[in-house]
Amino acid sequence: MKTYKILTLLLMGVSIIGCSDLEEDPITELSPSSYFNSLSLEQVEGFTSGAYAHMVHRNFMSREMTQALMFRSDMMAIGRTGAQERIDHDNFTVQADNGLIAGGSNVYWPKVYQIIGAANEAVAAGKLLTEGDETEKNEVIARARFARAFAYFHLVRQFGDIPYLDDTTVLSEAVVAPRTPAATVYENIIADLEFAKENLPNTQPSRAIPAKSAASAYLALVYLTLEEWQNSYDEAKEIIDNEGTYNLGLEPDFQDLYDAIKIDESLEPIFVLDYTGTSDGDQGRDYQAAFTGIRSDEQYDMGGGWSVEVPALKVYTTWDHKDYRRAVTFDSTAVHNGVVVPYTIFTDGDGTAVNRPHVAKYTRMASKLPQQDGNGRSSHSNYMMMRYAEVLMIGAEAANELGNMADAEAWANRVMARARAGGISNGNTPSEFPEDFVGLSQDQFRTRILDERRLEFAYEMKRWYDIARRKLGDEVFGPNGLESEVSTESGVGPGPKSFDPAKDYLFPIPQSEIIINPNLTQNPGY
Repeated sequence: MKTYKILTLLLMGVSIIGCSDLEEDPITELSPSSYFNSLSLEQVEGFTSGAYAHMVHRNFMSREMTQALMFRSDMMAIGRTGAQERIDHDNFTVQADNGLIAGGSNVYWPKVYQIIGAANEAVAAGKLLTEGDETEKNEVIARARFARAFAYFHLVRQFGDIPYLDDTTVLSEAVVAPRTPAATVYENIIADLEFAKENLPNTQPSRAIPAKSAASAYLALVYLTLEEWQNSYDEAKEIIDNEGTYNLGLEPDFQDLYDAIKIDESLEPIFVLDYTGTSDGDQGRDYQAAFTGIRSDEQYDMGGGWSVEVPALKVYTTWDHKDYRRAVTFDSTAVHNGVVVPYTIFTDGDGTAVNRPHVAKYTRMASKLPQQDGNGRSSHSNYMMMRYAEVLMIGAEAANELGNMADAEAWANRVMARARAGGISNGNTPSEFPEDFVGLSQDQFRTRILDERRLEFAYEMKRWYDIARRKLGDEVFGPNGLESEVSTESGVGPGPKSFDPAKDYLFPIPQSEIIINPNLTQNPGY
């Protein structure tokens, strides 16, 4: 069905850091002149493809990192699972040995450095190639540098100062690398994305391969995170002004973004991770359908989900029912024993379910494709890392900070108009909600654009980053927050989270990595 598949291959290079899993590869014993100069451009492409192959693994976006980002937001609460590593992210009681982020051979930190390691190998090899078309060579290097920037952008927002390893870092230095200041990491991310923007084509045959618009969109988001409003605005505006050149647009029906058949032809995704549904070491498996699906639910013909990541009830009850995105985002009914039942009695059909509406985006996506194993894990889903609606909202937020209300309103209102139009999930019934952005003060606009990002990108792993960059923790995790009451079988749940702004905007550096690397230090409070 896909027009393109990222190669799933064994990396030829070194999986740098994740030091407990670090081994010298024979490649590192060869000099660049004797090894790299013998490579063709196609072989350098293999290194680049390896970086993207590592992204579609449970230890990165599908399971480990995704759970941490989901549970730390104010939108998601613990469901049926008692796994302590999840509870700790949900309650901000994370320790440095937390299983979702800690070091070792099968978890998050080493996996991200494998992405980086493969990208570094590609950049180093590409720089030393002396033959071939310069434009083609730079495009391959640009894809590798985009992958490196993408990986570091996640790490620096989660951990702050981190070891920065590039294509010039030798193995002996990598294993004892100290933490690089976050400001320097951001400088390097920006340099990589600028190179990518300069050398990538306007379009690609698949949104799983970054084009120029992907590099520019991430630059806009990086600058937004750094509160460099003018740079963020400029990057977003360039994309918006050239959406035809980049073949971008809003998908008319919001629901179609979560349809595995229709998403391949959509103009809205800018960069996606294209899951293959394979289970070789969990490479390519989609765990979010299982984690967010309703236990024993029969409506999607894939055995139901696990009721692990379940929205806080107040997310559903406070979301205006006239907003079409609410109908798309949630499953508030299930099918048990052939009978449609409301969320209030999900546990009647399965005692290990949770009596709250569940996320529908991933289960509906997975249900469109054949299932080889249960719970949607074998689906060929596309995880949208960046889509055009986000560019419009990044631009709107930056424009507001600059006092450019004309662009701010115009760009935000395009997203609002799509939501009002409705679609297949509400019988194509238009609505008057959400209202346009009009006549708001700068402060009012800022508050609303952040809330609209919360709704538009619900459960797409963006909310925690918004909370952290805007320092919203005390507000959203306080007594009036969405998780202040979490409905369970017995009634009211644990109440407000134990959020500490002095430490909880950053994850702890994995203790296992500190033990291995004496030059690593811990974040405050851990």
